Amino acid sequence: MKFMHLGDLHIGKTVNDFSMIEDQNYILDQLLSILDEQKVDGVLIAGDVYDKAVPSEEAVGVLDHFLCRLADRQVKVFIISGNHDSDARLSFGSSLFESNGIYIASKYDGVLYRQTMQDEHGSVNVYLLPFVKASQVRHFFPEAVIDSYDQAVRVVLEQAGIEKTERNILVAHQFVTGRGEEPRLGGSENAAVQAVGTIEKIGADCFDAFDYTALGHIHSPQRVGRDGIRYAGSPLKYSLSEVNNAKSVPIITLGKKGEVAVECIPLTPLRDMRHIKGRLEQLLDPKHIQSPEDYIYVTLTDEEPVSDAMAVIRQYYPNTMKLDYENSHTRAIGRQVDLSRVAREKSFSELISDFYHLMYGCDISDAEMKIMRKAAEEAGVVDEAG
Repeated sequence: MKFMHLGDLHIGKTVNDFSMIEDQNYILDQLLSILDEQKVDGVLIAGDVYDKAVPSEEAVGVLDHFLCRLADRQVKVFIISGNHDSDARLSFGSSLFESNGIYIASKYDGVLYRQTMQDEHGSVNVYLLPFVKASQVRHFFPEAVIDSYDQAVRVVLEQAGIEKTERNILVAHQFVTGRGEEPRLGGSENAAVQAVGTIEKIGADCFDAFDYTALGHIHSPQRVGRDGIRYAGSPLKYSLSEVNNAKSVPIITLGKKGEVAVECIPLTPLRDMRHIKGRLEQLLDPKHIQSPEDYIYVTLTDEEPVSDAMAVIRQYYPNTMKLDYENSHTRAIGRQVDLSRVAREKSFSELISDFYHLMYGCDISDAEMKIMRKAAEEAGVVDEAG
């Protein structure tokens, strides 16, 4: 049995004021072609389907068209929500979708959602775990010790009654680490992982009962701990930090119990995202201009600012997204504090206290800290116990 693993589609995303809709339609068409060539039986979509909790009409149309084409092929589709998705909006019409083989788990309700498929080797159980926080799981299991995301996910899986002798797949959207290894970040998830309180880490050994764990949340494609635990990565580059990523789509083949093969098939975007660097004269030399329609981040090394540089560069690279300078002047003033490192090394309370003292010249009260923490919990920035 074959599965295609997708994640972090972020349909409707805008990058530096450039809509990615055309690029997303193009890559979804490419994914359908790969699906046909590979004769895939099921598609696993591991969260962050939309880029915003309230997607645009255009974004909803893109997903609708993609799901209709999957349904026409009679391919089973398994979708979970990510931290960018709205539970209610993603689940709209889910009962009707099920009659067409499209299964959506947008909110954890105390029971791990499961669908079972059959082939010549027996059953394949596909479990769907939408993005969860410790406080959500604690609501359903008040007697359990749940002080972290890791403990929350372990409780969910322990209560699911997973039959380990059968073939099992899990689709999840969390921040998972291997044995002493941090996943390579490369995208807009940087902000969430490095923010105050950080998205808590979950050990890869949580998923030992699964032959394959299809993860979403990290935009760089990679395995975590073993080949059977993998981030598909986003199918397109969505930030400067992803320019060196090689995007791909994993195709998972399940044979008999214990037989799992993963093939990552390269994806080719409508427009690549690249970073070019040099003096303006060099960058605009016809000998150096390649694929001018790509999305471009430009770093100029000219010692003096170039008048209306962005307008000049866009005459040659019309999809230039951002421009900055790197020269002796910027290096002299660029020895700045690494704010992301500071955020990682300080607790939520320390960061809020420092900010409050800077703004008001006094210490924050316990009552005010409680309000700030409550707001952060509701936004999903920190866990209730963090």
